Amino acid sequence: MRPWARRTLGILLFGALLAGGAACDHSSPPEAMIRVDQVGYTPGETKTAYLLSPRDASEARVTVLDAYGKKVWETRVGANRGPWNAGFPDVRPIDLSGLTRRGVYRVRVEGDVRAESPPFRVEPAADLFGPLARASLSYFQNHRDGADQLPSPWERKPAHLSDRAATVYDRPSFDAQGRLTDDLSPVGGPVDVEGGWYDAGDFLKFTHTTAYVLSAMLIARRDGLVADGLTAEIEHGLTWLDKMWDADDEVLYTQVGIGSGSSRSGGFLGDHDTWRLPEADDQLDVRPGDERYYQRYRPVFRAADPGQAVSPNLAGRVAAAFALAAQVEAVEQPDRARSHLEAAASIFRLSRTGDAGELVTAEPRSFYPEDRWTDDLAFGATELALAGRVLGDSRTREWSAAAAKWARVNAGRGGNDALSVYDVSALADAEAVRLLGGGNDLLQDMRRRLDAGVRAAAADPMGAAAGSGGYDYAARQLGFAAMAELYERVSGDERYAAFATAQRGVVLGANGWGVSMVVGAGSTYPLCPHDQIATLTRTEVPGLSMAGAVVNGPNRADRVRLLQTTNGPATCRNDALARFDRDDVRFTDDSRISANTEPSIDFSATGLLAFALLD
Repeated sequence: MRPWARRTLGILLFGALLAGGAACDHSSPPEAMIRVDQVGYTPGETKTAYLLSPRDASEARVTVLDAYGKKVWETRVGANRGPWNAGFPDVRPIDLSGLTRRGVYRVRVEGDVRAESPPFRVEPAADLFGPLARASLSYFQNHRDGADQLPSPWERKPAHLSDRAATVYDRPSFDAQGRLTDDLSPVGGPVDVEGGWYDAGDFLKFTHTTAYVLSAMLIARRDGLVADGLTAEIEHGLTWLDKMWDADDEVLYTQVGIGSGSSRSGGFLGDHDTWRLPEADDQLDVRPGDERYYQRYRPVFRAADPGQAVSPNLAGRVAAAFALAAQVEAVEQPDRARSHLEAAASIFRLSRTGDAGELVTAEPRSFYPEDRWTDDLAFGATELALAGRVLGDSRTREWSAAAAKWARVNAGRGGNDALSVYDVSALADAEAVRLLGGGNDLLQDMRRRLDAGVRAAAADPMGAAAGSGGYDYAARQLGFAAMAELYERVSGDERYAAFATAQRGVVLGANGWGVSMVVGAGSTYPLCPHDQIATLTRTEVPGLSMAGAVVNGPNRADRVRLLQTTNGPATCRNDALARFDRDDVRFTDDSRISANTEPSIDFSATGLLAFALLD
């Protein structure tokens, strides 16, 4: 799950498995390591590899070999950027920008230290990143809930059909560990909330994250960035989001399922308390009071009482998702588009903006501890105005004024965050420029965030804007890349192009561990994701890989150590990465370690949008 709770291809170039880099053709193993974007680079990009050396490598010689082992490029290493860890105190960039001819390459270092990189390609963007965007869709397809399943090697079965008649409960209270302190109190239902996507490695479903995912998908669909399969997957997610909004009673439901069980004696088990395939829940023979009752008959919670003001972060982002759907549907399905526009307008009108109070995201809130909301309102108002413009709605001027207002307020709040499920300012700014035509203050807001990323990357030995590790690490890196591409599209300014390439590269292998954080992308990626579907199905069908899933990546060492000592034996584990760990961060390919290897729909949606923008 998120920071305080256990949340439960691409291009396979060569078959190196979690070795942290390819071995040299020498009699003894290499002492040094070369890190590259294992998927590759476009011909005109700034291309930077990194040499991790156990000692001074200033005199090292660099040769680039093609797929046939022929030398095609020679250069030298750059200046030492500082230590990676105690074993690799010397980190040096290798500029490969002059490599512009299409092909498959390796980098070899000789001299005082020796190393050879994994293979990588130089190809047009469509050949490199189009497959990654499409692979992201397969992750969503394989994490569908409900009856609507697709044929795939994962052989997914219908699951959680009891969601078709779910009971609504009052918002619960939790202790410091995120476990319920009181019994659940029913307040309504039954409601049909069957379908949607699982949030992460567990089987919970959240309006908060689904709206973010749909917004990324719908922007890609509207702008023609991804074709195959996207429309059908949007339809699946949108059908569920429609169910989470009760227009008659003006109620927005926030989630289906409860993560952790009750801490009281004689309590019940939550979603996170049992490791199983989703269809197993439908086979439970349970009655009220049984400990697994809420795993089959999953509770539904709402953001506010009927007709009452809704937390502005939820209201803004859900309105944005519905309004984007209206834009996409406007030509071919105008009646449905107007229905979605009306849903967006009604939800936006319920926004609680005077005293926002504690923001509502999930139950417990610690799963997604969001503290910003002006970005969501700016995003929602902007998409309403864009949809109103397409559909000729008389309220368009009102929404445009609201978009300008909230965009100014949000930009005035500052903030240096990358695009993520916690901060959609980059989307709000880019879409507002589309709406308002120009907007120097909005472009300035995007530049401020990007400049902060550039400064952070300059201080990191591997050039990573998100540092060496932490919560939502890979998603934040991809968020910076996506933000740079959005900025270039709306401004025509290419100053952040090299920055975008570098941040993408960190996620795809140019990091201290030499591991791609997108499953199935590159030659080395996690084989042991903290994902129930991936882990349990793979035992039946060896070799299956949940391609397209974006995992968290390196995280705080104390968090990783805690999970290693409290989660029991690993069902899948590889320790080959341990020598690349640092005192402060670790990256372990271990099915127990949600902090490292758990994929999620918001991570993967950020990846889908980033790769689509690069395509």
